[in-house]
Amino acid sequence: MNKSRIKVLIKTDLKRCLSSIRRGIEKESLRTDQNGFIAESAHPSELGSPLTHKNITTDFSEALIELVTDCHESTSEVMQQLCDLHKITYASIQNELLWPNSMPCMLPKESKIKIGNYGSSNIGMMKQIYRRGLSNRYGSYMQTISGIHYNFSLPDIFFSELQKTEARTRDLQSFKSDCYFGLIRNFHRFSWFLLYFLGASPVVSKNFLKSENHRLIPMRENADSFFSPNATSLRMGDLGYKSQAQDSLEIRYDSIETYISDLRSALALKYSDYEKIGVRGIDGEYKQLNTNLLQIENEFYSTIRPKRTTERGETPTQALENRGVEYVEIRCIDVNPFLPCGIDKNTVHLLDIFLTYCLLSTSPQINDNEKQEIPSNYLKTVYDGRDPSLMLSVSGKDVNLRDLAKTLINDMTPVAECLDIANKNTAYSSALRTCEQRLENDSLLPAAKIISKIRDTGKSFQEITLKSAQDYSEHFAAMPMDHDLIGHYSNSALESIKKQNTLEQSDTLSFEEFVKLFS
Repeated sequence: MNKSRIKVLIKTDLKRCLSSIRRGIEKESLRTDQNGFIAESAHPSELGSPLTHKNITTDFSEALIELVTDCHESTSEVMQQLCDLHKITYASIQNELLWPNSMPCMLPKESKIKIGNYGSSNIGMMKQIYRRGLSNRYGSYMQTISGIHYNFSLPDIFFSELQKTEARTRDLQSFKSDCYFGLIRNFHRFSWFLLYFLGASPVVSKNFLKSENHRLIPMRENADSFFSPNATSLRMGDLGYKSQAQDSLEIRYDSIETYISDLRSALALKYSDYEKIGVRGIDGEYKQLNTNLLQIENEFYSTIRPKRTTERGETPTQALENRGVEYVEIRCIDVNPFLPCGIDKNTVHLLDIFLTYCLLSTSPQINDNEKQEIPSNYLKTVYDGRDPSLMLSVSGKDVNLRDLAKTLINDMTPVAECLDIANKNTAYSSALRTCEQRLENDSLLPAAKIISKIRDTGKSFQEITLKSAQDYSEHFAAMPMDHDLIGHYSNSALESIKKQNTLEQSDTLSFEEFVKLFS
């Protein structure tokens, strides 16, 4: 593979720009009661409006809290804010816990899982009905799975300097978008690497399995815990964020233009199973926003998305079309149950290395052969990634996953060293050394540690995860709470409620007219 951009990084001052990487973290957690059952309570009012609070919101259900950091150039600062958001949240969910695993806690019947409530404004109603559609299409259980999203971007000065070395004549934003789509193509090629090293959902409770149509086995006779012995991230397999309806979609990442075109075509595609559900019930209540294959663009399940901050009334593809790619959102990171915040600085450093490498490495368009290999390699890693004999397919040849991982670590080493120089530390090289250690001793992998803990303690997935949830509740409760911090998030909560009220009072369109703007 041609590493010309990496050579440029090594030999020039371009590496200095790597000190200004911008990153943000979005971390989902189910609220549970003290016994590990999903919370039946509404989103705490002390945390403000989930519609308009920029840092504390909900995803599918009232019980699925999402903590969203601001963008930070400092790894320490992004992790500190995530920690602060946990402290504020724990202080507001008395007698409740945050479930510290991607695979869910004990669940009731699907019909009893409360879909998120976002108020009576058009946008609030749209968010709720969209989620109602997800429930009717895929079931509510799938929507209780939690994860971590990582938002990543490089500064304009980095792209400007890189563009000069390549004598590109396109405008800077077009060059940036091209670079980010190159990153995305390589991310798809190599994302098995993240599943292997960061996967932390190899086990699931029997309670989550609605039918016998799965490939998991019990960990012991009459066990609550089901697993695949060498699994890494069941969350990312066909138990989790997979959709048979979307399997037929072919979204190209050749360029921003092909991506927008393909996604918009999918939005207009009628789907017979969803037409059978209908848009409204006999009571007149909405069941979903429409009967298309995708209700809105965000329904397209992807491990990575090109993003641009939207303006009011703007769809994601309109924002991309109008102003190009601003950052990428990584969506395949499991919540690590051995970490109070579900992620740590070492993981952030690894993600920065991996994504910078994907951007700088040569990234041809994904060919027909790769269209078969990429999803196959991905699912193999989901279910059997820790099998020492697992082979992945690369350009039609079978290669051992661990050999591929060693090669990738070696190729990423110069990038890690440049990140160390830019940030005046050795944290990035240390992150790669952690990968090397886990490659030599896979019992250090999060997925392996979970399985070992269940086996060694004789307890179930539910029992060990509940104990961790209780420990983390005590962990954050014991932390000092700064008065300024309390004041800041109290004001943010109040302001978010005011914003929601303003939205509800300022709507001028009917809901039907409003929805048409997004279809």
